[in-house]
Amino acid sequence: MIELDGDTMVVSFPDVHPAARLRITFQRTLRIPDDGSDYPLPPGLGAFPLRHVDDFAASAPPHWLRRGGVMLPMYQSEAMWLHFTSDEIEGHDARYPFAIRVAAGKVDAVTGEPWRDGLSATTQNYVVSPRQPWLDGFCVKKGTIRQFVAMPLGDGYSVEKQVTGREEHGGLQLQVVPMRRAAFERRFPKVERHRFAANASMVPNACADMFDGVVFCKAEMSLGAGGRMRQEISADPFDFADWATEPTSRCFVHLVNSLAWRKITGEAPPTVPFTAAEYNREELPWFEYYADGPALDAGLPLKGIKSILELAKAMGTNPLPENQPVTPANIVQLRQGLRPGQVREGSF
Repeated sequence: MIELDGDTMVVSFPDVHPAARLRITFQRTLRIPDDGSDYPLPPGLGAFPLRHVDDFAASAPPHWLRRGGVMLPMYQSEAMWLHFTSDEIEGHDARYPFAIRVAAGKVDAVTGEPWRDGLSATTQNYVVSPRQPWLDGFCVKKGTIRQFVAMPLGDGYSVEKQVTGREEHGGLQLQVVPMRRAAFERRFPKVERHRFAANASMVPNACADMFDGVVFCKAEMSLGAGGRMRQEISADPFDFADWATEPTSRCFVHLVNSLAWRKITGEAPPTVPFTAAEYNREELPWFEYYADGPALDAGLPLKGIKSILELAKAMGTNPLPENQPVTPANIVQLRQGLRPGQVREGSF
């Protein structure tokens, strides 16, 4: 079952476990420069607003209604990252695990393969929560992603166009698969003691908080490949048989050009986000996160994808204003050099 709790998508599986709930937020963030450098993780600037497509049946494009799901507004060239968190299961000292498939324009963001329902037992085509707390873009090599950046569907900048040769889907596609309850009980046996139930989510990227006549084909956004970022896609630490084949939940996330958001919803779009240079000038934090386990390499279709800027140079266009390089001045390092489960000791 998929529900919206404010601007958070909640995917729950009460038939698997009464507390098997995954929360997904779509975070606004800085668009890092596309300059050939590898940048640390940018901050979260607050969640994108999420709305049910069905609530706007009279103003949304008809094919959105066939796909169902939810929608959110993005400015052209704005970037996003996805944050995943699940409830800690009382008495087990563990958050419930989920396998999460993420695709853009029905191109898998981990492998670059065309969308097919379900998990792959041969090539990992999913991320695992809670080990993978967030995903910022397309995996283009081991330890490196290219940022999710919004561009108008049909303008030729999307990863969907590069991989499939067509631009017809756009948006984001998600599928969530819970761990089997028997596997969870086996891997995380109940601890018989009194304790407080924790329910805090880890968001190290958190720092802060015309429209008439828009043509619908330009209201719909796709995701292109932005600047390079240091981020690992963690290998699945569990056995493939631990994941449930049924039930699963999937959702189509429509990306709406912010200039069309008011026309469709009647609501004002969010404010224009900071540029990387503006943010860095204030010496606000960036983040380096080091996963506990091994990382995945990129799938072959994604290793050779071109960034939006590289495509723009070939087209003779300039869709990415304010692309000046920056030198992050305040980098917060998380979990560097720690063993799995080891607590990081900070400054007092």
